[in-house]
Amino acid sequence: MQILMNYGIKNLELSIPDDWNTLLIRKKPMPVLSNLQDALASALANPVGSEAISEMARGKKTACILVCDITRPVPNGIVLPILVRSLLDAGLKQSNIRILVATGLHRPNEGSELREVIGDDWVFENMIIQNHFARNDEDHVDMGRTRLGTRVLLDKRLVEADLRIAIGLVEPHFMAGFSGGRKLIMPGVAHERTITYLHNARFMGDPRACNGNMEGNPLHEQQLEILKMLGGAQAVNVVIDEHRRVAFVNFGDITHSHKQAVAFLRPYVEIEVPCAFQTVLASGGGYPLDKTYYQTVKGMVAAAQILAPGGELFYRQRNLRRYGQSGIFGGSERHGVHGT
Repeated sequence: MQILMNYGIKNLELSIPDDWNTLLIRKKPMPVLSNLQDALASALANPVGSEAISEMARGKKTACILVCDITRPVPNGIVLPILVRSLLDAGLKQSNIRILVATGLHRPNEGSELREVIGDDWVFENMIIQNHFARNDEDHVDMGRTRLGTRVLLDKRLVEADLRIAIGLVEPHFMAGFSGGRKLIMPGVAHERTITYLHNARFMGDPRACNGNMEGNPLHEQQLEILKMLGGAQAVNVVIDEHRRVAFVNFGDITHSHKQAVAFLRPYVEIEVPCAFQTVLASGGGYPLDKTYYQTVKGMVAAAQILAPGGELFYRQRNLRRYGQSGIFGGSERHGVHGT
C-alpha cells in the first residue's frame, strides 16, 4: 500500500505492507469553488450579519486588514487585491489602509517570506504592510480585563482603525475549537502578557478547549469577550480542501460569518473511526503548516485522539527528522495512517 503524506512542499511517500490492517483517515472530499474571485466579490456584496463592504467602508478614513502569518496557507494573493480595491472604490485612501500580519508570538515574516504571505505583487509593492510584535509595549492599548481576569492588551494599529477586517483560514484547532475569525485578534495581535495568560493550564487543561469544540470552550469564550471589548470587526473566512483548493469563502461580522464557515467545514473534518489504533502515523499537514517547530504539537494532539492506551504515535514533521522511521513497524495490530 502506497500512501502520500502531506509533508513539506513535495510530500512524502510511504510504503505500508499489504498484510497490515491499515486505515487511511483523511478529510472528506469538498466541493471546490470554480472561481474564487467571483465567489469573494459576491461575499463582499452579500455579507453575513453586516453591511456590504461598499456601504460599510463609506465615510471611513482608516482600515486595518489582519492576515495570518507564514504558517497558514491562506490564499491572500487572491483575497487581498479584491478586498483592497473594494476599500479604495469606497473612498479610502491607499495610505490609510494598513495590512498587519497577525503573528501572535510567532516570529515576524520579512523579505521574500512576507511577499509569500501577501501573495500579490501589486499589494506587496503599494500597500503599507507591517508585522505585529507582541513584546513591544508601546504598540499596544490596554483595553481592561475580562470577567475571568485576563488583561487585554491589543495592537493599537487595529484598535484605532475605523474599519477592522481579518482574513482567516477556518480549520480545526486543538485549543480554540476552530481557527480563524476571532483568533486573528487574540492571539493574532495581542500583547505577550495577554497571549501567555490565555495559554496557561487554566485554559489549555480544560477538556472543553479541544479540537472541534466551541461550546463551553473557555478560550473561545474569552476570545469573544475580547472581541466585544474591541468593538467588533469583520472577517473574510476561507475553507480549503486537502489539496489547498478553496471550497468556501464568506464575509461579514467576524462572529456570525465565522460560525457559518465552521458549519460548512464540520461535516468534512469530523471523521468517525471504528476503534482506537495501536500505531498511528501522522504528519504536520505539509507546507507551510510544518514550517516551524511550534506547529508540531497540533498534528500530534489530533493523532493522539485515536491512539489506543499504550500505543505508539509516529509523527513526521519536516523539522523533526528523528520521528517516523518506517523500519520500526511490524506485527498484525490495527494501524492507522492519519492524513492531515
